[in-house]
Amino acid sequence: MQQRIRGSLRARAGGSTRRLAPVVALSAAVLLSGCGPAGRPAAAGPTARAVRPLPVSAASLARLPVATTFGTSPRAPRDRHAFAPETGVVVHPTRTQAVYARPGGQPVAALPTSELSGPTWVPVVQSQPGWDRVLLPARPNRSTGWIYLDAGGLRTAYSPYRIEVNLAAYRLTVRDAGRSLGSWKVAIGAPGTPTPTGRTFLLASLSPRHRTYSPLILPLGLHSGALSTFAGGPGTVGLHGWPDPAVFGHAVSNGCVRVPAAALRVLSQVPLGSAVMIIN
Repeated sequence: MQQRIRGSLRARAGGSTRRLAPVVALSAAVLLSGCGPAGRPAAAGPTARAVRPLPVSAASLARLPVATTFGTSPRAPRDRHAFAPETGVVVHPTRTQAVYARPGGQPVAALPTSELSGPTWVPVVQSQPGWDRVLLPARPNRSTGWIYLDAGGLRTAYSPYRIEVNLAAYRLTVRDAGRSLGSWKVAIGAPGTPTPTGRTFLLASLSPRHRTYSPLILPLGLHSGALSTFAGGPGTVGLHGWPDPAVFGHAVSNGCVRVPAAALRVLSQVPLGSAVMIIN
């Protein structure tokens, strides 16, 4: 069951409603390289039946690559429609889920319950009876996989939010059900360390324990294509503030998008799993 709540993302579970997307404390320096009810996509047809997955033992699941920002899922299929809109439906595994290359196909990754000390929420980009295809936060960029819905251990919600980054215009816009909540000039990746493009999602919300260049850092489900690592981390690309406003409107970062304080305040209210589209 999906539920749309303006101003937050909420999931119905066990008869109660829980607010999602908490801010968690973690060192972000090791990570970053600088209307109406929810609508799940229609099934293939009224008589379509769900393909059952291949059985996966606990031991086999434990051997699969873990789909986190620190992981790599080399056998996961790529997103072939990287600039298509996302559905707004997001899922959270309450237990580790096998991720398949296709419905009924081979398992290629394991999606854990948590990501960067917060809950894992991933967006749905395609559905068919019994299955959802989701974006994965692991390398390589644009990794996807299918989750079997009847396996249980999943919570579903809907986010009306969309974050848009236009690299050519150096501009970030936040929308709620199509309504603009604000638009700001930002700084983007330098020519040697460009900001990757395509559809992705808000992966985590981190509040650094110690004073840094930003009071809040929002990693995305993307990695730098130029840096395999940054400060000992996986080179995750994110959105964050910057103390010097002179950088806005310029390509100067290691791949992250640097935003003004006003933008960061709005972004702090966007739930995990929400759609992010980066275009050039």
